[in-house]
Formats: sequence, structure tokens, C-alpha cells
Amino acid sequence: MLDVRRLRLLYELDRHGTIASVAQALHFAPSGVSQQLSQLETEAGVRLLERVGRNVRLTAQAKVLVEHAKKVFAQLEQAESDLAAAAHQPVGTIRVGAFQTVAESIVPGALVALHQHERLRVEVVEAKPSTALPALLARDLDLLITEQFPGHPFPVPAEIIRLPVADDPLYLARPNHPASWDLADARHDAWVMEPEGSVGRRWAIARCRDAGFEPDIQFEAANLSIHVQLVHAGHASAFLPGLLWRTHPRPPGLHRLPGEKRSISIALRAGSETHPSITAVCGAIQSAAAAIPTNV
Repeated sequence: MLDVRRLRLLYELDRHGTIASVAQALHFAPSGVSQQLSQLETEAGVRLLERVGRNVRLTAQAKVLVEHAKKVFAQLEQAESDLAAAAHQPVGTIRVGAFQTVAESIVPGALVALHQHERLRVEVVEAKPSTALPALLARDLDLLITEQFPGHPFPVPAEIIRLPVADDPLYLARPNHPASWDLADARHDAWVMEPEGSVGRRWAIARCRDAGFEPDIQFEAANLSIHVQLVHAGHASAFLPGLLWRTHPRPPGLHRLPGEKRSISIALRAGSETHPSITAVCGAIQSAAAAIPTNV
């Protein structure tokens, strides 16, 4: 009989590509991953891996097994949800990954609402959606709050579902030119943006290029509070999301970009959406987001 824990390793190898990456994601030693995959080959009775240089790749039989594994994991999630439903109340620990502006503006209100469930513990970690998705798939997180910028969708595998949370309007801040919100006029501005590779950075650069210029990125920071401070001090222009004004004063030269917004959603593993504890946390997040005015 195939061992589910070893199937998880094969599934993760298909996702990550290397044994070292699987070991890091699941907190294993690389040698331990290799040994477990060798035992899975014995259980399956077919060759699952083939050596390619210093790495390995999945055989055609292994790819078939991965597709079955996805269905098995989804069924196990559903089984856990069905069993938890018998308790008729949220219990246990739910781990939530949330990026900065959501952690500051939406999550606190959700936690207040969840105090009514005395047997439910909610743990929150600050996490960028692009880097935390593996933690959700590996069950290190139960929920991940994600963001999508216009024209830059956040890709998720088939075994992940998403629930809508809110649409967050986007703003242009030009502190040294408060009367001008025409982006084309900002071609000579100094800019602060998120680090290279982030979806916010990709959207911002694309927005500038659409306006006919390459932005002069003089400052780079993952923490948007730093962006706000640089704008307030007049050192940089920036694109900023509306949720920031729940916890920060509005800077000068702030203009809402017509029709531009990022979409915030909850990502969770398929099959877990009916788990009473997860349902309670998702509902509290959605309600807390709905209570925040969007016409700021």
C-alpha cells in the first residue's frame, strides 16, 4: 500500500523540482527525502525517478501518481472537514498568512470577532503571497491572504481555491507636484517601489511604461510604511493602496487612480473550505474587510 506521507514528498518534488527544495519546504534533511522516495518506489513497484546530472526528474509513471495524489490530498482535506463539522463549533488552531497592509487593517478586526470562539486559536504570520504559497500547500499555513493587481493575476494550482475579500483602490502620490495626477508628468520623479520580483513592483513599472517612461527607482522597500514616510518627506513619488490610510495619515499629492484596484482574496486548500474553524476565520476576515470604507 502506498504511504500518504511519501506521496506528499513526490508531489512536492513535482512542484519544487529538486530534492533540496523539497527538504527546505518540508523541514526534512535531503537524505531523508531521498530515502523516503526510494521506499515509495518500492511500494509502487515502478520506477518513479531518473537521474539527470546532479538532480532527478519524475518518470511518466510518477507523473500519473502525482495526479492521483492531488485527488487523495483533496479527499483527506474534505474528510477532516467532515469530521470537524461533528463538533458543531470552531476548535483547534488555524494559521493565517497575511501581507502587511491586510495584517494591519483587516486582520485585527477579524480577530476581535473570533474571540467568541473560545476553543479556536488563530495564529497570524506576515507573509508575502508569492513566497508563502508553498507553505499553504505544505500545510504550514491553513489560509493565505493574497493580492492581485490589474493585469497581473496571482496564479494558483488547481488544488487551491480562492474566496473574495475586498477590492482595494490604488493611488498615485506625488508630494512635490500635488496638483498633478497625470502619470505622464511623473517621468522625472524619483520613485519608491517594492523589491524586484514582487507583483506590486511589476504592476507599477508596467503602469509607468504605459505612460511612456521608465521610472527612476531611487528607493526600494518591502515595507509600505517606508513608502509612506518617504512620500511624506517629499523624497519620492509612489503608488500606494487604499488600505494604508486605515493606519497611516494620508500624504500630500495623493490622487486615486480611476478604475485601478487590487483584488484581495483568501487562498485555501480544496476540501478545507467546509471545515468549521476555517469557515469561521474566512467569514471574520470577509466581514472585517466589508466594514472598511472604500471611498477614502
